[in-house]
Amino acid sequence: MTPKPDPSVTRIEGPWRHLEVHANGIRFHVVEAEPGDDGSLAPTERPLVIMLHGFGSFWWSWRHQLRSLTGARVVAVDLRGYGGSDKPPRGYDGWTLAGDTAGLVRALGHQNATLIGHADGGLVCWATSVLHPRAVRAIGLVSSPHPAALRASVLTRRDQSRALLPWILRYQLPWWPEHVLTRDDATEIEHLVRSRASGKWLASEDFSETIQHMRRAIRIPFAAHSALEYQRWAARSQVRTEGRRFMRSMKRPLAVPVLHMRGDADPYVLTDPVDRTQRIFAPHGRYISIAGAGHFAHEEAPDVVNGHVMRFLAQVYAG
Repeated sequence: MTPKPDPSVTRIEGPWRHLEVHANGIRFHVVEAEPGDDGSLAPTERPLVIMLHGFGSFWWSWRHQLRSLTGARVVAVDLRGYGGSDKPPRGYDGWTLAGDTAGLVRALGHQNATLIGHADGGLVCWATSVLHPRAVRAIGLVSSPHPAALRASVLTRRDQSRALLPWILRYQLPWWPEHVLTRDDATEIEHLVRSRASGKWLASEDFSETIQHMRRAIRIPFAAHSALEYQRWAARSQVRTEGRRFMRSMKRPLAVPVLHMRGDADPYVLTDPVDRTQRIFAPHGRYISIAGAGHFAHEEAPDVVNGHVMRFLAQVYAG
């Protein structure tokens, strides 16, 4: 049997530094980009941008943004339960995850931050912006529509239901999904990514390197269980009082700028929940379709995504 990897496998070298930051009662692994041209400024003097990854991944999914975004203090986080962060047995609900992010903003010495999130990380962005509005300056999303819009789309659209529900429902069983996710050197993670990504990225060296990192990181003890707890709470909360209360809270008016990017070839998050988000929850946001990209647009088309994010940040922090 192949031994399980240590959390240190997530400390990948590059033009960034690895930090341990305590917030909301646990320890987070945070990766901060080198300051570049803004090296003369203290970290807390630059706008803070926090990037939050999606299901089955870790901070590495934002490597292209860490290398390229300038003019801000850019950090990528291993979410609760992932990578080098602590893996407590509970706390994978929307309320706690929002508290994690708001706590990270304060722990990093800032009053607020722009949050950039992919998939599950995007849910954390939405939740934090509503539940802790003073901690959020703006949010940017990659294939992560408003959670109420996504729920409505799943319940009323057969195509979105078929794309999303089979994955979520299979994760509700105890212990077996953890086994499936990590067996055979975590080949299931590669299958998942391949089913949602564009062929061009799948044929690249960047994908080959990334999938090896992902397969190691999900096999860190308790990482798979923690990742699945996000999905379990998302499903089970729909029939519980706390979930209904959370969804009611999420329907409050949003007061921060919003950028949403979706690959036009994304087979997992379709156009309907994004359209609902624009019509109902964030009508003044910017909605971008990334040509040829699948569910991982920030990794599949990083130059395009980085350009949109840089323009968005310039507008948010103008003056």
